[in-house]
Parts: sequence; structure tokens; C-alpha cells
Amino acid sequence: MYSLMILFLIIVLLYLIVRRSKFFLHMMQLEGYKQEQYIRWLQKSNRAYTRMLRKNSTFILIMTILYIIVIALLINNKGIQLLMWILYNILWLFHMILTLKTKNKKKKKPLIFTSRAKRLFIANFMLNLILVVAVFIIYINLYDNDLVYFPIVLFVGTVLYYFQSYSIYISNIIIKPIENSINNYFFEKAQEKINSLEDLQVIGITGSLGKTSTKFITATILKQKYKVLNTPESYNTPMGLSKIINEQLNDKYQVFIAEMGARNIGDIKELAELTRPDIGVVTSIGPTHLDTFKNIDNIAKTKYELIAELSADGVAIFNYDNECLRKLADKTFKRKILYGMNDFDKLDIYAEDIEVTKDGSTFTIKDKYGRSIQCTTKLLGKHNIYNILAAVSISIALGLDLEEIKRGIKKVKPIPHRLNIIDPGTGIIIIDDAFNSNPIGAKAALEVLDQFKEGRKIIVTPGMVELGKIEKEANKEFGMNIAKVCDYVILVGKDITIPIYEGLLKEGYNEKNIFIVNDLDEAKLEIEKIARPKDVILFENDLPDNYYE
Repeated sequence: MYSLMILFLIIVLLYLIVRRSKFFLHMMQLEGYKQEQYIRWLQKSNRAYTRMLRKNSTFILIMTILYIIVIALLINNKGIQLLMWILYNILWLFHMILTLKTKNKKKKKPLIFTSRAKRLFIANFMLNLILVVAVFIIYINLYDNDLVYFPIVLFVGTVLYYFQSYSIYISNIIIKPIENSINNYFFEKAQEKINSLEDLQVIGITGSLGKTSTKFITATILKQKYKVLNTPESYNTPMGLSKIINEQLNDKYQVFIAEMGARNIGDIKELAELTRPDIGVVTSIGPTHLDTFKNIDNIAKTKYELIAELSADGVAIFNYDNECLRKLADKTFKRKILYGMNDFDKLDIYAEDIEVTKDGSTFTIKDKYGRSIQCTTKLLGKHNIYNILAAVSISIALGLDLEEIKRGIKKVKPIPHRLNIIDPGTGIIIIDDAFNSNPIGAKAALEVLDQFKEGRKIIVTPGMVELGKIEKEANKEFGMNIAKVCDYVILVGKDITIPIYEGLLKEGYNEKNIFIVNDLDEAKLEIEKIARPKDVILFENDLPDNYYE
């Protein structure tokens, strides 16, 4: 009977451990299986443990000491073993209730059991199982006391349950050599495929802001003349690009557009070595991912890796209005195309006669030879004109004429979650800019919101993340800018939005018009209370699952 209880307990504990390990596996996946990024998330996270345990290390220490004392009494004092056995189980139950989270938030990007995720999951399960068996074997070789088996199993299971955050980390280290070998295989296979397609034109696009939008705009325009394959959504890592190249790219395509993302120095160089781009575009340099890059100079150095890897006859394209890029462009001696909206005499492609409204933009695109086309787009914001200029520069480099380009621009559709308007039919206008947020993008979003003259302006935001040391100050400034535009503010997350709140108050904003909620579901409830027809609601940034409180 007692053996059955032990077996049942092990099964229950393994279930709890596996259930918890899936949460940390999900977080590891969201951090791209990068150990440094995962540990950084774990140190900052408020999701690994309940608030009570997270903020009270003394409680954890006391509980651990009590466990050890009770187990010691169980082993060495037979007269009170039953009493200690009962006390121990009460302590365990109390502790577990405090560690279990009762509210499961709806996931925006759920855990996907890819082959890599499965390997990590199995490795972690085996690690937990080995630890349990090892401790149990050690114990039964030292002591012969059946009554203590139950508490020992409970204790080991509880420790493993509680520290699954680090168990996943260790498991990721253990299988890293296997993953590196697998990744290298697919990387080299993709590289060989790219090299075999001799007539393929490869375009690499990177930048702190606008690279995804530029990619889709470019693909739309180039399809007026070429058969084009572009990476979907935000596939901008070595494995993401390798997957698309290996599975989708073939000799039917004439142009391949690769978006290139980076969090560390050397990331763009690796992607450029994979794709061997003929044309390299840098859309902007700004304060994004400063938690890993540390400073703007490192960001500039990393983005320029794309240009450095171009062949001698490659084409480098720069946004010349960006101060950091201007310096990089001036030191580049490869063939280059400069675009912007200022200093026309220095530019190859530029836009003027710009009219930006809540419905889109009209503008004239000109080149240094005096040729021009008048264009209209439904894309919102002046920053999207920069993205269009980048796409136009690429198109000219690939031989499209201005009429083909004009037709392509007219066909460009708003990109989901990047400042596109949604009309739900309630009379309330929604601006969806939920994909990401950085100081430049947030400012652009507020400028678009300010174009609406009817109705009240409401913003829903958790603020900006991954800005390193400037994050607090940037969010405070964001709050100050919000105060100048918005009538109501809904802040998502009590702790993370404190700097925005401080910025609002610094501008003398009415506290009664600020609502602080825990998640988007609660935000929607507040919207239902305050919104009315003709109001405009901006959803600015939607943090990934690993950032929510």
C-alpha cells in the first residue's frame, strides 16, 4: 500500500514538474534558445514565481530550513515520526499552494513543439528523472526507513518543481552541441543552395526600425517585374532564413528578399554570409535591443556588417536622413544609393510635396536626374514614406522604371500591427501598432494619432522594452509625449508602466484619465466604459508573453 502511495506521488510530482517545465520551455523558445537572453529574462521576470515568493526570499529560506529539520527528525527520532510526517505534508501543501499560479494568461504566441523544442523538453525530463532516481538511490543506501521515503520524494520533487527555470537552462546547455551540429547542417545546406542559384538577386534589409515594412513594400513593387520570394513575418534569424531557403527557394524565383535582425554584434555578418546579398539596405539606426547591444555604436557597427559583406559590385542603400547612417554612408566607397527627405542635392532618391493625413499620404518621388512620380499610399505616418523610399531605391537598382514603381506603390497594403487602421463598425477607430515599440516608432504613432481631429484620443500601451539603461527615461519621455496628445491613457502592467505614469504627471496630466490594468482583457473592459463613437484608440506595443506581469 505504501509503495503504491509513493508511486502515485512520483506520478503527480512528475506531472507538476512537466507542466511547469513547459512554461519555461516556452520562455526559452521566445528568447530564441539564447542562454544569456534567457537568464537576463529570468532575472528581470515577474512571471517565474508568484509575487509573494519572488519578493520574499526570507520566506523561501525559512521553508527550506523547516523541511530539513522535519526530515532530520523523521530520520533520527522514531518516537515522533508520525507527527513529523503529518507536519511535513502540511508544510509541503502550504508551500505548493503559494507557488502555483491560479490565473493562466492567454498566450499571444503559444509554445510550438518544433523538433528543437521536443529535444529540449525530453532532455529536461530525463535530467529531472535522473536527479530524482539518484537522490532516491543515495538515500536508500544510507537509510532503511520506509516512512521517510514519502517526504524525501516530496522534498526532491518540490525542489525540482520550484527550480524548473534553471533546469531548462541546464538542459539547454547539455544539448547545445547537438543543436549546433543540426543548425550547422541546415545553415550549410541553405548556403549551398543560395550559391547554386547563380541568376538569383538577393536583397538584405536591416535596421532598427522599418525593416519588416520595407521588405513587404519592396516585394510588392518588385513583383511588377520579377518573381519574388521574401521571408514571411519576422523570419530574420539564421535558422529562420535557412528554413525558408531550404523549403521554399528554387530556380523559379528571380529575387530573394531577406530581412535581417540582430541582438548581438556579429549577427548580421552571419546572415550576410548565409545569403550573400547583392543589395544591402540599412533603414535606420536607433535605440533598440540596447539590453544586449549596450550602446548605439554597437548597433551601428552590427548593421553595417551587411554593407561590409557586400561584394565589390554590390549596392549599398542608406537612409541619409538618419544621423548615424549618414556617417556610415559617407565612409562607404561601394556603389551606393542615398534616400531621404532633406538635403536633396546629396540624395539619389527623395520625396517632397508630402501631405500626411489620417487616411494616408501623398507625395512626389524624385531622383537626382530630375525624373519624378506622384504617389499615394494608405500607409500611415511619415516614417512609412522612408520605407517606401528604401523600396524605390532597391527597385531602381534592379532596373524598374518609374511607372512600374508607381503601380507597385499603389498596390501596397497596410502591414498588420504596424500602424494600420481597423474599423470594427462601431464608429470607433482603432490604430493597431501592436507589433513592437521603440522611441522613434512610438513618436511616429503619436504623430499619426494627432492627425485625427474628431473624437477623443485613447492610448493602450505597456510601454517599451529592451532599451537597456535608457528604458526608464525613454518611457518617461513617452509618457510626456502621450500627455500632449491623448485624452485617456490605459497602461498595461502596474510595475512596467511606472515611468510612463511619471512622465504623464510631470506634464500635469489628469490622474483621473489614467487607468492601470493587468492585461489586454482588462484594458478592453476599461475601453467599453469610456469609448464612444468617433473616438480613436491607439494600441501601441503588445509585449510578448515573456514580458507580461
